Amino acid sequence: MTYRKKLIEVDLPLDSINKESAREKSIRHGHPSTLHLWWARRPLAACRAVLFASMVDDPSACPEEFATKEEQDKERERLHKIIKQLVVWENANDDKVICRARYEIARSAARARGESVPAGRNAVLSYLNDKAKSVYDPFSGGGSIPLEAQRLGLKATGTDLNPIAVLITKALIELPPKFHKHSPVHPKTEEGLPTGQQTTWRGAAGLAEDIRYYGTRMRDMAWDRIGHLYPKVNLSNGNETTVIAWLWTRTVPCPNPACGIQMPLMGTFQPSIQKNNRHWIRPIIDNTLKRISFVVQNHSDGVPKTGTVNRNGATCIACGSAARLPYVREQARVGNMRIQMTAIVAEGNRRRLFISPSQEHIRVAMSAEPQWRPVQTMPDTPTLVSERGFGITHWYQLFTKRQLTALTTFSDVLMEIGNLIKSDGADAEYANAVCTYLALAIGRISNAQSMFSVWERSGNFVAGAFSRQAMPMVWDFPESNPFCTQTQNWMAQIEWVAKVVDRLPDNTNCGEVYQANASTTIYADNGPVIVTDPPYYDNIDYADLSDYFYVWLRPLLRDAYPELFAGILTPKDDEMTAIASRFDDPRDRFETLLNQTLRLIKDRCSPEFPSSIFYAYKQQEEERYGKTSTGWDTMLTALVSSGFRIIGTWPMRTERPTGVKKGHNVLASSIVLVCRPRDENAPVATRRWFLDTLESDLPIALDQLTREGHIPPVDLAQAAIGPGMAIYSQFSRVETISGEPVPVREALAAINRVIAEYHQREQGDLDENSQFCLDWLMQHGYAEGDYGNALVLAQAKNVSVETLKDWKLLEADGGRVRLLPLDDYGPDRPMRLEVMTVWEGCFRMAYHLNREDGDGTDGAADVARTMGSNAEAVERLARVLYINYDGKDDSSNAVIFNNLVASWPDISVKAAQGAVQQGRLISDD
Repeated sequence: MTYRKKLIEVDLPLDSINKESAREKSIRHGHPSTLHLWWARRPLAACRAVLFASMVDDPSACPEEFATKEEQDKERERLHKIIKQLVVWENANDDKVICRARYEIARSAARARGESVPAGRNAVLSYLNDKAKSVYDPFSGGGSIPLEAQRLGLKATGTDLNPIAVLITKALIELPPKFHKHSPVHPKTEEGLPTGQQTTWRGAAGLAEDIRYYGTRMRDMAWDRIGHLYPKVNLSNGNETTVIAWLWTRTVPCPNPACGIQMPLMGTFQPSIQKNNRHWIRPIIDNTLKRISFVVQNHSDGVPKTGTVNRNGATCIACGSAARLPYVREQARVGNMRIQMTAIVAEGNRRRLFISPSQEHIRVAMSAEPQWRPVQTMPDTPTLVSERGFGITHWYQLFTKRQLTALTTFSDVLMEIGNLIKSDGADAEYANAVCTYLALAIGRISNAQSMFSVWERSGNFVAGAFSRQAMPMVWDFPESNPFCTQTQNWMAQIEWVAKVVDRLPDNTNCGEVYQANASTTIYADNGPVIVTDPPYYDNIDYADLSDYFYVWLRPLLRDAYPELFAGILTPKDDEMTAIASRFDDPRDRFETLLNQTLRLIKDRCSPEFPSSIFYAYKQQEEERYGKTSTGWDTMLTALVSSGFRIIGTWPMRTERPTGVKKGHNVLASSIVLVCRPRDENAPVATRRWFLDTLESDLPIALDQLTREGHIPPVDLAQAAIGPGMAIYSQFSRVETISGEPVPVREALAAINRVIAEYHQREQGDLDENSQFCLDWLMQHGYAEGDYGNALVLAQAKNVSVETLKDWKLLEADGGRVRLLPLDDYGPDRPMRLEVMTVWEGCFRMAYHLNREDGDGTDGAADVARTMGSNAEAVERLARVLYINYDGKDDSSNAVIFNNLVASWPDISVKAAQGAVQQGRLISDD
C-alpha cells in the first residue's frame, strides 16, 4: 500500500516539545490535569505535538508541491515553527495558533483526497469532522490524548477500563461541547445588567459559572449543618481567627510497663521551616498523669533534636524506651493506635499562625459522628497502607470522624443541589453535568481530607494523600478546614474545577469516551489514527488507587452513570497489570494482554497513518518474577509479533529537572514509538542481510538525526532505535543460517554496536590537535600525565606538544602534561585570530553556555563565526564528549556538552545572522 509519510516519521522539534512538556508540570490553574487526580498523565504539549505530527504530511511525501530537498527542508522548518508555537501552554486556546494547526491537518487530509481546503475557521472545523480521520486512544486514562485531539479539531474517542478515568475524560471532552455557549441557569446570572440585556457565554464559560454558583451554595448549606465542628481559635490579644488546619500525630502505648504513656509517633517537631516563620512543637511530659501535651513556640528550647519514629520503629520521649516497628504494627492492629492534636495552624496577617492545641478544639474534633462511611474493603497491595500490617483494612479508616462527617455532608448536599439546579430551569442532562463537576470537586477535597495527607513545612500548606503514586503510612498529618479561605478549602476545589472547564477548548468537534477492556474491545470501526499510552507492568496500581475516589463518587453519580458505577469497586480482574499480589503469573498475563491489544489495534488502525504509542521507558536490566528482561525488549517484541513495523522512536523528557544534574536526563520519562502495520506478505531476511543493511543504512539515519535534526546526545541512543528497528521489523522474520529467529534483544545489541562505531568515526573527522586532546582526556581526564606518553601520542597524531602548550590547550612542565579544564576557557582568554582548533572552539562555546559570566548563545555564536566552516565539527566533538562522560557516570560534565548540542540550532542561526551583519558593515564602509 502506498501512503504519504507523516511528519512524525521524519523529524520533530524535539527540544522545544521537551522543554514545554517539562514546563507544563509547574502550570496549575486552569490546566486540565487539575480537574481531578489521575496518575502518570502524559503532558498535553507532548500529546498535541505527536497528534499534529501524526496527521500532517512530511514535505518529502509531497514532491508535487516540494520538488527539491531545499524546498522540503524549508517547508519542514515552517511546520516545525507551528509545532513550537502549538506546544506552548499559553497558546493552547489561542485562536490563531490553533486554527493554523487545524488548517495544516485539513490541508493534508484534502491533499490525500485530491480536494481543496475550505476557507474559514468553521469550514475547516466541519471539514475535519467530515473528512479527516478520527483519533482513538484505547487507554485514555486522564484524557490527555483525546482532549488534545479534540483541541486540534479532530473527532476523538477514548476508552478505559477504569470508571474514574472514563469519568474524568467525559468531563474533559464529552460534556463541554454539549453545552457550548450555554448560559448559566442560576438566578443571579443577569444580576446588575440592564433589563433585557443578555450575556454571551464563550465555550463552556457558562457551565463554569454554574459550577461556581452551585459550589458556593453547597458550601453555605454544609456550613449550616456542620459549621459548629470548625470553630475559630482565640488569639493571645483577645481576637479570634479562622483555623486553616489542625496538626495531629499518631500514638501507641510505650512498651515499657513502668511508663505506659501514649507515645507520639512524630517525624518532626518543627511544623514550619519558613525563614521568617519558624516554629517548634515542644512536648510537655506529665509522668504523674501519664500523658503528653504539646506547646507551640518560635524557639527550639526543650524540643527534641529529631523525630520519634522512623522506618525501624519509634522511641518514647517520656522514658527513652525503643519500640520496634513490629510492636507499633501490633498495637495498631489491636486498636491501640490513637491520634493526638499537636498544633493549630490559623490565618494570620500575610503568614500562617501556629498555636498550641486547646481542650475545646480537641473536644469539638472528637465530637463528630458521621452518618455514613464507605465500608468497602481495601486490597492488600504494596502501594497501599492496607498491606503494611497496621490494621487498616477498610477505606473509611483513612479518615478522621470529622473528615468523614465533612465528606458525607458535602455528598448529601450535592444530592439536593441536583433538584435545585432543575428548579432553576435546567433540564436533567444539564443538571447531571453540573453535578458531575461538583462531584469531582468532592473527589478533589477527599484527597486532602484524609489522615494520609501531608503538611508541607517549607510552604505551610496541605498536600494531598496522593502526592505520590502510592499511599504509605503517615505518622503525623494535617486535618484541613474546608470552610477556611486558605489551603485545600472547599471553594478552592470548586475554583480549580471551574477554571479547567472555563479554559477547555472552544468550538470543537464532539468527543466520546466509553468504558471498555482494550484487550477485547476496540472502538475503531472506521480505521482511526491510534495514539495511546498503555500501562507498563506494575508501575502504577490504577484500579487499587482509584478505589479511594470511587467509594465517594459511586453514591453521587450512580444514577447519572449507571454503566460506570455498577460495581462495588473498580474492575480488577480484566485490568492490564502485572501486580503480583493479584495474579499467579503476572508477567506472562500482562504480556499476553498487551499482545492481544496490539493485535487488535494493528488490525483496526488506519493504514494511511502511523500509530504512536507512549511508552514508559526503563533502560536498565530488571529481574521481574524470576525473568530477566529489558523494557525495550518487552515492548518492541510485542509490537513486532503483533504485526507492526517500527518507524521511529522519539524520547520525551517530560519531567522538570532540578539541581546540578538537571541536564542529565538519560532516562526519558517516555518514548513515543511510531509504528505502521507490516505488509502481510513481508519476506524473511537473513541475519547477515540484516546486519549488513544496518551497518550501511543506520549511519545515514544517524547523520540525519544529529546534523539535520540536532537530536541531543542524551536522546540519540533512544532516537536511533527507531530507524534501526525499522530495518528489522519490515520483515516477517529475521533468522540465522540455521533458521532460528533473531530475537529483538539481539537486534537491539546490533543497533547499539553500530551507534558506538558511528561515534568512533565521528572522532576521526576532527583535526589532529583535537584528536590528541580527546584521546588524552579519555586516558587522564584533567589530571597530570607523563610527558613521554604525551609525546608518543602526539607523534602518532602528527602534532606537537609544545604547539598545544603555546595554544594554551594544555600545560607541560616538569615532565608532566595536563589538559586545561573548562574554566580556563572564559571570556578573558584571548581569542586567537588564526584557525582555531575544534577542541578550543568547543570548550569556549561550552563555557559561554554553562558559566554565569558566559554570554550564552550569543557568546557561543561569536566563537562559531570566528571558526568559520570548522565550527560544524564542534557539535560532533560535543557529542563524543557527552558519550565519554556519560559512560563514566559523570553527569555534571555530561550535561555541559549535551547543552551545547541542544543549543546548536540557535548558535548556528545567530552565527549566520552576525556574519550577514558584518558583511553589510564591510560593504557600507
